[in-house]
Amino acid sequence: MKITVSVIKADVGGIGGHTRPSDALIEAVRKTVKNAGDLLIDHYIGYCGDDVHIVMSHTHGMDNDKIHKLAWDAFMAGTQVAKQEGLYGAGQDLLKDSFSGNVKGMGPGVAEMEFEERENEAFTVIAADKTEPGAFNYPIYRMFVDSLSNTGLIVNQSLASGVIINVMDVEAGKIAKLSLWEDKPTIEAALMYPGRYVVSTVTTKQGEPILAASTDRLHNIAGRYVGKDDPICLIRTQKNFPATEEVGSVFNNPHYVAGNTRGSHNMPLMPVKLNSAASINFCIPIVEALVFSMHHGKFTGPFDGFSTPDWDYIREIATKKALAMRSQGFIHPATLVPSELEYAEGYRVRMEVLETKMKPVEDYAAKSQKKENYEDPD
Repeated sequence: MKITVSVIKADVGGIGGHTRPSDALIEAVRKTVKNAGDLLIDHYIGYCGDDVHIVMSHTHGMDNDKIHKLAWDAFMAGTQVAKQEGLYGAGQDLLKDSFSGNVKGMGPGVAEMEFEERENEAFTVIAADKTEPGAFNYPIYRMFVDSLSNTGLIVNQSLASGVIINVMDVEAGKIAKLSLWEDKPTIEAALMYPGRYVVSTVTTKQGEPILAASTDRLHNIAGRYVGKDDPICLIRTQKNFPATEEVGSVFNNPHYVAGNTRGSHNMPLMPVKLNSAASINFCIPIVEALVFSMHHGKFTGPFDGFSTPDWDYIREIATKKALAMRSQGFIHPATLVPSELEYAEGYRVRMEVLETKMKPVEDYAAKSQKKENYEDPD
């Protein structure tokens, strides 16, 4: 049976800031989706920080206008509640005034896959907040390229033969189709710079989908800061794909990602439990793992992938790394480079003030020449 799984997420309001959506906001989203009739086979609604995610199964294929409009309408309903309650950032991720057939490019993040459902279909949704799509580059590398992290790359015949990784240039809007293992160095070169080059999909060599991730950069769409991009990722697991444990464990080394308060700092990505609020401790970037089984499009789950006791230790590591980085204050590399700062306009204003105060160093060239010609009498 061919099934499409669509995961669409958006930030449409948070309590007292960028913390978490209100219960009433979530209920408005849930009510809208529930009233979709037979459009969907199944659905699940949750949140990561202040981002609401809608996980849907259906038979209408990817980029379907009815599915995308349902998500848009649900987020609009949530926005109305956010405005009534005075929530912060009401409708923040809805960058257009009306739906135009597809939510891509309109603010919400989208990850979708259409596939022939296996007898025991398993997939994991990875949802992040207070960071950008490139935050998944390192975990995806560990998952499909690094056999030190994933022994399945050695012992699983399908994974050992390599996969196709599509990398998007989010600044230029182009995609490169790269193949393991011949393109390994090129993949590594691209993933070095997650602010620009982002993994969008991964498939087997035969074209069977394994992974799909959101790639929109909101400041590229809006032309101004409207919050971080808060990516979402959908990964099929087991059999010819990475095991569920191999997917989860690539988040056990909290790596530094762009994000944090005002989208300003490099901070570790901390695995948290399902439906966690964003921390007000400098807004440490967070990530959740929603583990599903599916049969005939019906969901069992999600199981909370980062809820077991071992992840408490990983959270402690992330917290210590976050505090260490923030202890360096605004001095790079704690802060992002100017081109990646989300509040770049404010930074440019400061630099313009600095430039007005800059004066030429008088006779600098002459003084330098005199110093070179000086001879020590000794």
